[in-house]
Amino acid sequence: MAAQVTIYTRQWCGYCSAAERLLKNKGVAFENIDLTGDNARRKWLADLTGRTTVPQIFIGGQAIGGFDDMNALERAGKLDALLAGPGSGENPKPPR
Repeated sequence: MAAQVTIYTRQWCGYCSAAERLLKNKGVAFENIDLTGDNARRKWLADLTGRTTVPQIFIGGQAIGGFDDMNALERAGKLDALLAGPGSGENPKPPR
């Protein structure tokens, strides 16, 4: 079973688009949660990850960081193993 993937993004974010493109090119299904204009959810995400930037990417319940972090995993040959992981970890969901 593939790991669950969630990306927190904003509109007009080049790094967000790059992260989505990398995953789409790999054939990975993911949930995109758009935080554009939602300051409460952005604060929640910053409190959760310690980062104020987007995208923030979660794979199998693990925060892996932003696009640069995911791309570094890809270049190191480690991303596929994370994506194919047990999928047992659930990604955090923002408050409504």
